[in-house]
Amino acid sequence: MAFAADTGRNFAIRVGVFYGALFVFYGMHTPFLPVWLSWRGLTAGEISIVVASPLFLRVFVSPVIAMAADRSAAHRRYLVLLAWLSLVFVLALSTCWSFWPVLVMASGLMLCNSTIMPLIETIAVAGVRHRGLDYGQMRLWGSLTFVVANFVGGFAIYAFGGGAALWLIVFGSLLTVIAGHFLPADERFEETIKPGLPMWRSSALHDLLSRREFRLFLVAAGLVMAAHATFFTFGILIWQKQGLSAAWSGTLWAIGVFAEVVLFSMSGRAVSRIGSLYLIGLGAAASVVRWSVMAFEPPLAILIPVQLLHGATYGASHIGAIHFIHETVPRDKQGTAQSLYATVAAGVAMGCATLVAGWSYDRAGSYSYLGMTVMALVSLAAAVRLIKQRRGVPLAAAEASPGT
Repeated sequence: MAFAADTGRNFAIRVGVFYGALFVFYGMHTPFLPVWLSWRGLTAGEISIVVASPLFLRVFVSPVIAMAADRSAAHRRYLVLLAWLSLVFVLALSTCWSFWPVLVMASGLMLCNSTIMPLIETIAVAGVRHRGLDYGQMRLWGSLTFVVANFVGGFAIYAFGGGAALWLIVFGSLLTVIAGHFLPADERFEETIKPGLPMWRSSALHDLLSRREFRLFLVAAGLVMAAHATFFTFGILIWQKQGLSAAWSGTLWAIGVFAEVVLFSMSGRAVSRIGSLYLIGLGAAASVVRWSVMAFEPPLAILIPVQLLHGATYGASHIGAIHFIHETVPRDKQGTAQSLYATVAAGVAMGCATLVAGWSYDRAGSYSYLGMTVMALVSLAAAVRLIKQRRGVPLAAAEASPGT
């Protein structure tokens, strides 16, 4: 399809469909991989290692792949390759029975699939830049399919047992492969990037991390996302101990995602009126309120409006982070920047926060949310400081720095 014929609507549909497929995978993998691991006979300690290891390993993998994609302007090509590798790893995982083979294949699966996220974010932002599209209206399809995958997967496991969990993940991987092939071709929406120095001599990572503004951004955006760790890991268990039914637990989760989808649907207006950094700050402030209230096991009448804050704690923060990178980072480094954000927010920070959540939940139950409140406060402080320090000077001013 020619560039002129590849309308903004067509571009948005293709990217939206891919987000939908990718989040079917996440909706199957995140809650149900531990179910399959338990069914396979792994201990609780082994399961925690299998789940947490990729979160830390991705810091060595995702930025390197994203930097290579940036330098070759081949984000779709790398994405499709990673989607196929994910499918290979999950099929290989189905043949594994002991801890070490499971750890290797499960880590490979998640390293490949998690690296897809910053690549599709870069492609989506290209649509914002070239087509004037609304990022949130493409991204919201991922949130919707995530919830659907949760419900469908839960019913499937109830009907067929824990062994079905892996085949649900295989299904999500297959959908991601198919949808990846329907994404617009790289050369149709990415600008030509001069080869420059070899990748191993590129200063893209150094240039980004050497800037105090970008480091503050990673702290602000990373910690507000990591502060969801107690909720994602133990939220339903805490609600069950409060006496809430499984139906209400699922409803409360859906209320949060609904608020997120509403914000995604109007993200363009939110960014233009509030600004990307203020959205991150808003998410951090909402996190302070949300986790402080959740620590004291509020009744259902309070839980419902508190869950609506998910639209700010996750939705506003994520939209703000994506647009901050789009507005301030040189275009030939945006994939690398997206990968650093994903690596910090969903990798190192979330992994550390999950370990903190597990330690504190064993000792303090719902009060473990207060640890998340502390993280949100640090995030808020970083966001406020970044707003004060930026003074309207974009990181893109350094686009011509040597070695890139």
